[in-house]
Amino acid sequence: METVDAVVIGAGPNGLVAASALADAGWDVLVLEAQDEVGGAVRSGSLWPESPETTSDLFSAFYPLAAASPVIRRLGLEQHGLTWVQAPNVIAHVGGPEEETCAVIHRDPAATAAALDQDHPGDGETWLKLHEQWKRVREPLLEALFTPFPPVRSGGKLLWRAGTRDTLELARIAAAPVIRLTQEWFGGEHGKLLVSGNAMHADVPMEAPGSGLFGWLLVMLAQDVGFPVPQGGSGMLSQAMAHRARSAGARIDTGENVVDVVVRGGRATGVRTASGREVSARRAVLADVDAPRLFNDLVGTEHLPARLRQDLNRFEWDLPTVKVNWLVEGGIPWKAEAARRAGTVHYGTDLSGLSRWSSDLASNREPDEVFALLGQMTTADPSRSPAGTESVWAYTHLPRHRHDTPHAAQVAEAMEETLDRLAPGFRSQVRHRTVQHPADLEAADGNLRHGAINGGTAQLHQQLVFRPATGLGRPETVVDGLYLASAATHPGGGVHGACGWIAARSALAAEGRMGKPVQAVRKAAMRKIYGSS
Repeated sequence: METVDAVVIGAGPNGLVAASALADAGWDVLVLEAQDEVGGAVRSGSLWPESPETTSDLFSAFYPLAAASPVIRRLGLEQHGLTWVQAPNVIAHVGGPEEETCAVIHRDPAATAAALDQDHPGDGETWLKLHEQWKRVREPLLEALFTPFPPVRSGGKLLWRAGTRDTLELARIAAAPVIRLTQEWFGGEHGKLLVSGNAMHADVPMEAPGSGLFGWLLVMLAQDVGFPVPQGGSGMLSQAMAHRARSAGARIDTGENVVDVVVRGGRATGVRTASGREVSARRAVLADVDAPRLFNDLVGTEHLPARLRQDLNRFEWDLPTVKVNWLVEGGIPWKAEAARRAGTVHYGTDLSGLSRWSSDLASNREPDEVFALLGQMTTADPSRSPAGTESVWAYTHLPRHRHDTPHAAQVAEAMEETLDRLAPGFRSQVRHRTVQHPADLEAADGNLRHGAINGGTAQLHQQLVFRPATGLGRPETVVDGLYLASAATHPGGGVHGACGWIAARSALAAEGRMGKPVQAVRKAAMRKIYGSS
């Protein structure tokens, strides 16, 4: 039997970040990935044999969180083959009252403000004030977001650097629904659309607490670092992460599906794979795996306290996703000219329609309108497709109970019809088309249950100490030596690497000088929360 210091299950971004952190500390690390290539939901490839020179992002595509994340920055991925590129315009929202115009976030804050002022005088000044506030709080806020919960040290730094007023304002933004914040901030439709559309990157309804934070954070990141993409495809980000982990000494084996975490005496001692391979872990097992599958399938409910089993039964996934990929001759002929220069486009409906769409999905109703997130990848990265074409994808969400392929196919058709209305002639310019239904997404990455892309709902009832179940908001689990390192734990979804980083730092701390007394305190706290197994 092989023996290593740590086994990392899954070579998604969090797993690869964890492997780098452990290997940097001198641990012997083995990463086991079920798929034949690394990356999880950060992969790219050629979808059409007739156009092998076209690169399509198979899952995620734009990475503002990765560009801003202090965790990712520490890795120095630019030294391992990563190059970021950007589109001329960051984001456009098409589908407001006038389809010939659109809301736009430009690379330059002054240009964004000027465009907002054209929509409604005074909105540009509001935008610049929000951007100035962001610059004051940026560094301590990002540190607080991407550190273990509770963020005592980084929270104190935020209060010291930002001051009481800005800190309280941030707390209010975090608690407020996006629909309320945009009403307070902007008089025109464009400002409201930009913030609300970005809030819908998560599955928090517009009227729900927390949606304001997602909208504000993403538009401020868009104005700060943009929505960058890896040159050559999203898979280049994963390849750089893998190269970084290997350069630190970690080994990565693909095509190895872990089916069992071995637990002896209440401690994770290793793993078994579907091929019969057994690997012993001297120090830790870190799992970049969704929470229900880790605890129910890989660990087994017999090793879990009854209260944790009950909590996992109420685990809520985020919304299913259907994604369409196109190769478009000549690019998308948007009525709104500014959208042609944007890397990311939100399209389909105005503000009231967006609110209805969000409410329908939250109520498990089928929306009458389409709201979709679209990527014009060649606009951002000319290497993605042949000259004179555009590599494009778009996705939208489905009600939780309607993730079946026939329904997803109908929604994909509606996405295309809506796009053809906003860009007349689009359909006639499509050279190739591929639909990824929820079942396709899950088959390609087991963490994407029914096409859910966030590792579980981002709503407040399943964040912080409630993620993935009521507990400590940390990667330690009820099984000694087993750490949850996926988006199912704090701080949640997005390619920022923090879930893997925090898990690795926790595993290292457990082996340190104060490891045993700290672990004893945490175990006692877990027993109070969950009871005994």
